[in-house]
Amino acid sequence: MDYKDTLNLPGTSFAMKAKLSENEPKMVERWEKDKVYEEILKVHAKDPKFVLHDGPPYANGNIHLGTAMNKIIKDMIVKSKSMAGRLSPYVPGWDCHGLPIEHQVDVELGAKKDEVDSAEKRRLCRRYAEKFIDIQRDEFKRMLVLGEWENPYVTMTYRYEANIARELGKFVKAGSVYRADKPVWWCPYHKTALAEAELEYDVHSSPSIYVRFPWDPDKGGDGKIKDALKKIVREKGKLYFIIWTTTPWTIPGNMAIALHPDFDYVLAAWKGEVYVIAEGLANSVFEAAGMEGREIVGRFKGSEFEGLVALHPLYGRDSLLVTADYVTLEAGTGCVHTAPGHGRDDYETGVRYNIPIYSPVDEEGKFTDDVEFFAGQFVFDANKNVIAKLDEMDHLMHKENYQHEYPNCWRPHKRPDGSTGKEPVLSRATPQWFIGMEHDGLRDKALAEIRKCQWDPPWGEERIYGMIENRPDWCISRQRVWGVPIVAFHCEGCGEVLIESEVIFHVADIFEERGADAWYTMGPSELLPAGTRCKKCGGRDFNKDNAILDVWFDSGVSFACVCEERDYLGSPCDMYLEGSDQHRGWFHSSLLCAVGTRGHAPYKIVLTHGYTVDAEGKKYSKSSGNYIPMDVLIKDFGAEVLRMWVASENFRNDVKVSPEILRGISQTYRKVRNTLRYMLGNLKDFDPASDSIEVSELLPLDRWMLSRVERFKRKALKAYEKWEFHHIYHGLNQLCTVDLSALYFDLVRDRLYCETPDGKPRRSAQTAIYMALDSITRLMAPVLAYTAEEVRDFTPGKDESMKSVHCLNFPELDDSLLDQELENKVARALAFQEEVNKVVDLAQKSKLVGHPNDARAYISASGQDMEFLRSIENGLGGGETLARLFRVSSLALVDDLEGEAVESAEIEGLKIKLEKAPGEKCPRCWFYSEEVGEGKSEICPRCAEVLGKSA
Repeated sequence: MDYKDTLNLPGTSFAMKAKLSENEPKMVERWEKDKVYEEILKVHAKDPKFVLHDGPPYANGNIHLGTAMNKIIKDMIVKSKSMAGRLSPYVPGWDCHGLPIEHQVDVELGAKKDEVDSAEKRRLCRRYAEKFIDIQRDEFKRMLVLGEWENPYVTMTYRYEANIARELGKFVKAGSVYRADKPVWWCPYHKTALAEAELEYDVHSSPSIYVRFPWDPDKGGDGKIKDALKKIVREKGKLYFIIWTTTPWTIPGNMAIALHPDFDYVLAAWKGEVYVIAEGLANSVFEAAGMEGREIVGRFKGSEFEGLVALHPLYGRDSLLVTADYVTLEAGTGCVHTAPGHGRDDYETGVRYNIPIYSPVDEEGKFTDDVEFFAGQFVFDANKNVIAKLDEMDHLMHKENYQHEYPNCWRPHKRPDGSTGKEPVLSRATPQWFIGMEHDGLRDKALAEIRKCQWDPPWGEERIYGMIENRPDWCISRQRVWGVPIVAFHCEGCGEVLIESEVIFHVADIFEERGADAWYTMGPSELLPAGTRCKKCGGRDFNKDNAILDVWFDSGVSFACVCEERDYLGSPCDMYLEGSDQHRGWFHSSLLCAVGTRGHAPYKIVLTHGYTVDAEGKKYSKSSGNYIPMDVLIKDFGAEVLRMWVASENFRNDVKVSPEILRGISQTYRKVRNTLRYMLGNLKDFDPASDSIEVSELLPLDRWMLSRVERFKRKALKAYEKWEFHHIYHGLNQLCTVDLSALYFDLVRDRLYCETPDGKPRRSAQTAIYMALDSITRLMAPVLAYTAEEVRDFTPGKDESMKSVHCLNFPELDDSLLDQELENKVARALAFQEEVNKVVDLAQKSKLVGHPNDARAYISASGQDMEFLRSIENGLGGGETLARLFRVSSLALVDDLEGEAVESAEIEGLKIKLEKAPGEKCPRCWFYSEEVGEGKSEICPRCAEVLGKSA
């Protein structure tokens, strides 16, 4: 007869091939139909909350792998928190306002962009954002991410826009908002101010120049130093102050020279002239300028020069000598060129000394008409002309190229040659709106709140602390139209600015009904409360301010517009999670917005991830040429493999990706899937309600396996608590490929296939497999969201009241399953098995045996080892003798082996000898028996007994 038909071979409809790209969309549809997200919230309705507040991606273009990684990490955290017994709602959001969308609309409008009014442009921007919200929503759902997709938060909804204005009103009410003509980073290509978060620093080569400013002995300063300097001038020649700059184009804006009050400055006589230089930098200046043979003829403290006047090297106007603590000896001359309209420190010095804030550069980055020699020139192009003019007027001491970090606008700009790239920005004083960092202690309060939060990785705390500690006042205005306007009015009669919280709250009510578009479709009189007058001149006629709010303010107030608006979220929330660049972006603006109006941080935990990079560690992007479109990745690998890839590395670091890496992840996925399939296959006739055996009655190998699974459970649950998904990935891989597939299944295969179907040896293994499968399925569900659901569909005895595996909780810890003594015992036995395997390999190569079953083994060992082997010779139970453990047909323990025995190199005193097993192979179980053969039984006694019982 065909004995194969008598075996308990595995059988399951769970497919070997997942066909992820084909089947995952069907699962997404099923989750939507079954309202799985809503069901999860119902299950945990009375549990304590854990809220991860979504940092909104920008509604511009399709998602890329970095965006997908961010959303997958969030989903794994939300799912794991739910399965850990927390109510963990997830409300996704989108950031919709801002320059990138407005710029794209301008590109699509082409030559017509200047003909379209602001209201129409905003309509087009809104339509553009809506299009990509729909696209990205489907892409995120395709990543198997569950959430409130039908009710997300969107920063361009009327309610959200109104609340943005209201949050501004709260800052205004507190007196934190002011308007000033001060330098900000300015993008001349997009014609708007920029925040620090909108800058990307890169190495830049700039012209570095040393310029001499002649001293005017007839102006400024006290008599004592002037007399001393005049004496030196009479004896040694005309006196000059040497400055150094890497931005020659700012020389036309020079209004002062700053020296450190405590530094010593030397006067160096050279070729009939005298030069003032900080003593600590003098030698480097002498070398650069070729000042051989100079003579030190005087030494003064920087403070002594305060109030003297130098003359501008191009225009002859006054350049005041001032002192400042920010002057350093790191580079330059110790005499710092100061242009109050072109730098933060310069501006503050200008204010302190009542120097005009002169910024002769227009919104396109060109010199204004009043700039002699350079009017109309683009400032960066003018560098060479400024240098040439200084040289012509005999004030250029030295020039060279200087490599240093310089900020670029983070948005690519299309150049005249058709290429695109990120261009350098400039510092330019313009009238802007600011939130004061010192007002009401905002800076100090924010710093204190940073210390109260948990930062993961820990270095994030010091990073954002340093940023807040040193940042200037927040420039919240932008010169664009696609955003929420700064609700301020300007009196036509006297120019007085009207910005009041009551007015802002009034206009916000209009925004809630008609959107912020109302600012562009309604007149000032329609927007202002009835009877509004200018408090300075009493006038009734006003103009609207033409700036919009920084979009970082839009997203920065999301805690108020989303978490406080939805009572099932609440504020502060538990976690913000974004890329590490958001220390200067969303984490930063959210902190200032919340502390400035609520007095506390909007989050308790801030978790950051790295960037996606290629296999060589290069940035993964279209511009780098290593970018793979998401639709290609999904088609080739499926979302499940991408989720597994995200979990495979510590996401706090940069995460490498390439087709080769993803193919490796696919191999791991297949191994895990095949392990799960094998487990399901062996449960085809198992009903956990009626066929399970008490854990205490399970056979030793089954208890050993459950102990190993229990260890993985503890490792996984701990990893989920710390968001260390890579430990889950590696632990799952180890458990499935080693503990289960390579060891346990191999050891119990005979018991599963050949023993009586409903006998204790087989039911014991099935019970253990069922328990292990249930734990593994739930433990892997946050990572392998699709596969866990699919496995549960095929698992017997599932709770039909739960619509999804994601509605379940993680398995509870069970100390009774841990058995360290048994694990040690099996580990020791497996060490001997490994040595037997080595000898079997040699026997197979010499053709002595074809399969381990063909062999009979003889083993001798040292005293303690032999004692151990004898103790388990029949001690594993369920027919798992030492021979079965070592996968040979028969085995004999002998006191000593002579002759052809192989001596182990790993276990001292262990000797192993193999020979062809006596008897014949049982055609049912394939083990040899001396009871099988011609004139004897057709099958071995064990199999005969099983079939007899089965009859």
